Amino acid sequence: MPGQTNAERGRNVREQLLAAARELIGELGWNAVSTRILAERAGVRSGLVHYHFESLQALLRQATLEEMRRMLDGTAALLAATASPTAGIEAMLSDLDQYTGADPASLLFIEAYLAATRDPQLHDQMSELVSDFRGALAGSLARSGHPAPEAAATVVMALFDGFLLHKGLDPQLSAARIAPLLRQFTDTEPNGVRP
Repeated sequence: MPGQTNAERGRNVREQLLAAARELIGELGWNAVSTRILAERAGVRSGLVHYHFESLQALLRQATLEEMRRMLDGTAALLAATASPTAGIEAMLSDLDQYTGADPASLLFIEAYLAATRDPQLHDQMSELVSDFRGALAGSLARSGHPAPEAAATVVMALFDGFLLHKGLDPQLSAARIAPLLRQFTDTEPNGVRP
């Protein structure tokens, strides 16, 4: 684009490549994304993939981790904006209703989880993101007096992941159907969780 500096053009190309990677991972599957296909989708020369990124795998990792971080940050904001962890967890669960299990974000995450079983670097980086979020959730539950905050946070995170996977198989699955059970598990009020 006219008037842009080389640094600005470079940032734009990187962003185009990352956006194309996020789309293609979900559409084609992690292992089917090639440098050529990625460059075509981004509208750039294929040599720019390796100019801007150490490798195709490094680009795919970065695209995935940025999207996961964005989603987890948004989810953490929902938790922070509520009066209790139980209300926050319900808000997070309701937010997951926007995902069908077959939408681009769901497919990206499903592919990333599979790729992480074969890519130790992706595994470690995803694990760190999930662990940080689970720690924040456990901290919120602990401050509210939950008797087993770490265990509850682990189960809630597993439930969220399972919810996304199952929505791809059962489009009728909704937050409203499972929120009452989740409430019993995370509530610290007298009629909620018992130590």
